[in-house]
Amino acid sequence: MKSLDTIPIYQNKMYFCRNVIIMAKKNQSKRLTEQHREHHGAVGIFGEEAKLHDMTVGKISHHIIRQLEEDFPQLVFRYRPSIEKKEINEALRKIDPELGQTLFVENASIIPDGGIIEVKDDNDNWRVVLVSEAKHQGKDIENIKSGELVGKDKNQDLMAAGNAIERSHKNISEIANFMLAESHFPYVLFLEGSNFLTETIEVKRPDGRSVTLEYDSGLLNRLDRLTAANYGMPINTNLCKNKFVQHDDKTIMLQAASIYTQGNGESWDVVKMFDIMLEISKTSLQILGSDLFNQLTKS
Repeated sequence: MKSLDTIPIYQNKMYFCRNVIIMAKKNQSKRLTEQHREHHGAVGIFGEEAKLHDMTVGKISHHIIRQLEEDFPQLVFRYRPSIEKKEINEALRKIDPELGQTLFVENASIIPDGGIIEVKDDNDNWRVVLVSEAKHQGKDIENIKSGELVGKDKNQDLMAAGNAIERSHKNISEIANFMLAESHFPYVLFLEGSNFLTETIEVKRPDGRSVTLEYDSGLLNRLDRLTAANYGMPINTNLCKNKFVQHDDKTIMLQAASIYTQGNGESWDVVKMFDIMLEISKTSLQILGSDLFNQLTKS
């Protein structure tokens, strides 16, 4: 095995930073487990907010940044709810002056549900470590459980899925533009509701009748409308690290969103969301490691 002295300085930095972040992951996992034991699960970590059915991904993001600050006290993090379109254009122009030229509305911006978390690198530049959104589409499960029939004549168990979720593609594309010069893409999209099933389920009405929701029904499922954002790669997978593929004489960089769904249509557990968001954040820090080296090694 090579000693650190024989490894080029760039690799040396990456090796050190990767190990620092891996150790932080292990310590954080142990600490969360202890918190669960001491405080009876999610309420111990998130307080009374964890009891809310609709705790927003934005609120979880604020817990994430506090966790990152605790795990990496040498680093400076910030949270912001939006990015202006002119800032995205500026990032594109740094890559090529022909890019990022068009802007019709001066104050246009994108506002992901969970906002944006960034870290300041060794050159005082802010680098994105997490962008998060959570979407619910399809109320069939709730309607069936309450006995409510839907449709024009109120005589159907199931409602044909809409296309509102496709708006997520805009934010994903804009963040991809903003991060075109990076080697990571920490965009995570949480999906829940009957339009994002990955398994067939049975739901009982109050009168005892069961209704079957088939995951591969064209009437219900809208997952295929979103997988263009991860190039058809697996869902429920951390795809933060950009994939470089070879085709003929070209190397192509793929920025893939990490798409997570509750396959049974139920609501997300806040602790599971927290764990996924923290894992993606720390993957970002690993990839940015050489640009954080001076801060991480400061005594």
